[in-house]
Amino acid sequence: QVELVESGGGLVQAGGSLRLSCTASGRAFSTYTMGWFRQAPGKEREFVAVFNWSGLTYYADSVKGRFTISRDNAKNTVYLQMNSLKPEDTAVYFCAADRRSYTSSWYPNYWGQGTQVTVSS
Repeated sequence: QVELVESGGGLVQAGGSLRLSCTASGRAFSTYTMGWFRQAPGKEREFVAVFNWSGLTYYADSVKGRFTISRDNAKNTVYLQMNSLKPEDTAVYFCAADRRSYTSSWYPNYWGQGTQVTVSS
């Protein structure tokens, strides 16, 4: 099993920035594809960004150019740098992991508890 713990959420003004962190347990972190999802009140959980085992990254159209995913394998940590935040970015953000590479049907087996991001106007 893989345990994921997110941190870095909070309240920011529109146009501001936050960096989310997700630290994973285990010694095989570098072999897992790591990603971020989010869920706003009353909406379905949606894909945000992913860092494949191969090193390739993918982003949802809604966050391209504003968000950047990165990882530090030595620290077993994946990051989501969020810039130019908008009120519509408000959601609970979840870290996720799976051994499989990202595809359009990717749905991870392992999930963190989530961290709240609130963007005020």
